[in-house]
Amino acid sequence: MTNTTGHDIAHALGLLLRRSTRARVYARLTEGLGKAVDDLTYPVLSGLARTGLRSAADLGREIGLDRTTVTRRADRLEHAGLLHRRPDPADGRATLLVLTDDGRAVVAAARRRLTDAIEDSLTTWPEADARDFARLLRRFVDEGPFTPDRG
Repeated sequence: MTNTTGHDIAHALGLLLRRSTRARVYARLTEGLGKAVDDLTYPVLSGLARTGLRSAADLGREIGLDRTTVTRRADRLEHAGLLHRRPDPADGRATLLVLTDDGRAVVAAARRRLTDAIEDSLTTWPEADARDFARLLRRFVDEGPFTPDRG
């Protein structure tokens, strides 16, 4: 493989991972899902759906935000009934964030929208190319430079 391939992949990932790209995608996914759900709060919901209940600090490390930011966003989501706080049995002073049924429904709706958007974008691709892309992307995620054991 040439250096050009690595450069091309790095460039594409840079575009994909830009904050502006994520904000645009999250805004599309969350449109109409409630006043509290937007490009800023969706990562909290999505992170909790992925990890299960977490403290604000632990969730922040998972989604790349500091504890204070997660707490502010969680306040909005709690007020909207999408998550609630539960005492941490391991630390009586701490609380854990957990999704409500409504919160899980919002995440499921946003994920369906993402799946549909991806499927729509692949409609012009030959089926074999789309399958190969999905398989190779999964392999890159599992074996690529971002896996925890490569840290």
